[in-house]
Amino acid sequence: MKTAIIINASHEIQRTILANEDTLESLDRAIGDGDHYINMKRGAQAIVEIETELAVLSPEAALNKIGLKLLSTIGGASGPLLASFFISMGKALQSYEGESHLKIATAFAAGVQAIIQRGKANLGEKTMLDVLIPVSNQFLLLAQQNKDTSVICEHLIATAEQGMLATKDLIATKGRAAGLGERAIGHIDPGAKSCQLMIASVCNLILKP
Repeated sequence: MKTAIIINASHEIQRTILANEDTLESLDRAIGDGDHYINMKRGAQAIVEIETELAVLSPEAALNKIGLKLLSTIGGASGPLLASFFISMGKALQSYEGESHLKIATAFAAGVQAIIQRGKANLGEKTMLDVLIPVSNQFLLLAQQNKDTSVICEHLIATAEQGMLATKDLIATKGRAAGLGERAIGHIDPGAKSCQLMIASVCNLILKP
């Protein structure tokens, strides 16, 4: 992983978030707090604005800086959760030398585990983890099998899509939507949707010739 890729991905994620304002707003109005899009937009903008600072850092340090920036920028529960993801991913990268898909997959898994621990949530509770956990598991599996970058990206895009869509039929047990009970069924979780969008945008960026 190169710092330049992290910076390019941050720009791509910002464009994706802005392009999906109506979708994220609609989902959040249905079962959320109504501030999800605003927080995602604010976080994406904050990362883009520190591009010059990130450019001189190692990938590990850049991810840590992104995490700290999100912690001080995004309100609500999303800030600490996303911050812990990037900070933990940065720490995990420090434990491995060289460049490999397995190194990145292991770091991604560490970030997801940090969200699980901090949010005290897991698969099947109608949260962003319904996207992140399957994607992490798939990433590790494909990396261990030494699959090509294109194969990994295509599978991760599909896995994220499946995880996001699966939240529609789940009863929420975490966050504001948990208070809705069965009324939350039929609605896609906004956090899962934003994670799906971000994963797809980064993978599509990598797939570009």
